Amino acid sequence: MENHRAERVSEALREELGELISYELSDPRIGDAVVTEVLVSPDKRQATVRLHLASDLKSQKQTLAALEGARHFLRRTLTERLSLFRIPELHFEADVELSKNSKVESLFKRIKRGRPRDLEVPPQ
Repeated sequence: MENHRAERVSEALREELGELISYELSDPRIGDAVVTEVLVSPDKRQATVRLHLASDLKSQKQTLAALEGARHFLRRTLTERLSLFRIPELHFEADVELSKNSKVESLFKRIKRGRPRDLEVPPQ
């Protein structure tokens, strides 16, 4: 049950951070950064945000530095938007293992979590 809560928190953080980074941050150093995954620690005090970034190493470092600088703004905004007891500390890293297969697998996992259990139909 606790694992399910951590998944829900990480999914809510991923959705809100994706929207914040894509549409509400106006720092020109942040290029096409897409939040791919948020990993929340078991005590929900730390969160690692994985991002799909541009292939250029210099722009990746600039984007990560800009996001580290905006970390407090992002936490404050998350506090306003999400009704969580504690908003975790955010740590940003580049997602180097992003591939089409992993994206498809994560979509299937999200669909499976959202689908209700099959009800047993009594035999006739």
